[in-house]
Amino acid sequence: MATIALTAGCWTAASAQTAEPETGANATASNVPLLTLNNGVRMPQFGLGTFKLPEGGGTKNAVLTALKAGYRHFDTAHAYQNERSVGRAVKESGIPREEIWITSKLWPNEYGEGKTLPAIDRMLARLGLDYIDMVYLHQPVGDYMGCWKELEKAVAQGKVRAIGISNFDYNDALFDDFYAQMTVKPAAMQIECHPYAQRKHWQEKLWMRNIVLECWFPLGGRESNGELLRDPVINRIAEGHGKTAAQVIIRWHIQEGFSVIPGTDNPDYIRENISVFDFSLSEEEMAAIRALDKEKRYFNMTLEQTQERFGGYDLID
Repeated sequence: MATIALTAGCWTAASAQTAEPETGANATASNVPLLTLNNGVRMPQFGLGTFKLPEGGGTKNAVLTALKAGYRHFDTAHAYQNERSVGRAVKESGIPREEIWITSKLWPNEYGEGKTLPAIDRMLARLGLDYIDMVYLHQPVGDYMGCWKELEKAVAQGKVRAIGISNFDYNDALFDDFYAQMTVKPAAMQIECHPYAQRKHWQEKLWMRNIVLECWFPLGGRESNGELLRDPVINRIAEGHGKTAAQVIIRWHIQEGFSVIPGTDNPDYIRENISVFDFSLSEEEMAAIRALDKEKRYFNMTLEQTQERFGGYDLID
């Protein structure tokens, strides 16, 4: 089970420093570690992101391939328009529902008292599920405080197991003001995070509040044009382990204690990305990757741009 320790001002994972895989109650059947959230619920640390995967066979086949490969954590959103395909794959897989972690996200037009609970019911219908493991506020736009109050009710009703926030990292004031008003604190926050943008300020801020940092664009995303995968330090480490650059980057996320959800519909990459639990990075290798941090993000929209872009249109079923 991954634990996090404070070392020389950096937040680092203190768990997987040997090549021995996680097993038993602290991991899934495919040795993916389980993170215990601040409400006691346990979430597979690694999963498949479905951003930009198309509704229909593309998403369904990717999820089915991932399930066969041992994935048990899937991240979708109303905005991705592929929740139905994720749900169909879960049902067709024959794997017990309680073994699979499903995350989705509400869109700003679904925020607000009197709006969010009906939106959760529609989300459950799209997914074809009786409950959702994690629901995030997708963007800090609109009545997100009213949304959070409704999500707290959804948890109490058993429709949602854990709640979190996504992209609330534009500035400290935005996060702090929202956090201070919450009754139920977020279990996780999704932000862009990878070796070139390690978000150390947010690592510390979330760690101090017992909030899991979940990383999107963990390999840099399409916007990076594979820059991280060509990094000479990462590739040198990969060669030493007989692994790919992507596997080393994912393993770095795992040992740092982050949740990581790389997205792809390529069957080979799906299988490659989960093959990271049969080796470990040494502390020297972890330090070498930490030294690559230059806060180079590949998504650089300002809060004002986000509010203008995402507050200007509604999603409907």
